[in-house]
Amino acid sequence: MVKNSFISIILQEQEENKGSVEFQVVSFTNKIRRLTSHLELHKKDYLSQRGLRKILGKRQRLLAYLSKKNRSRYKELIGLLGIRERKTR
Repeated sequence: MVKNSFISIILQEQEENKGSVEFQVVSFTNKIRRLTSHLELHKKDYLSQRGLRKILGKRQRLLAYLSKKNRSRYKELIGLLGIRERKTR
């Protein structure tokens, strides 16, 4: 549950800057964790599975953008959220 406390701290710090990439990634991560726990109970909720895949794709695109623009901010954010680094081809 340490990760959730970090998320709430980040959300409080960036309340004034809701358009930033970091805020959006944190917001998507929060939604992903909620949907994942929901899908553990409701395995056949296919509409929620589709929504989860869409949110994962959005977060992946935002992280790719941040990785290209500012590598240090990207590393700091994935370390803080406990997200694995994306695979490069």
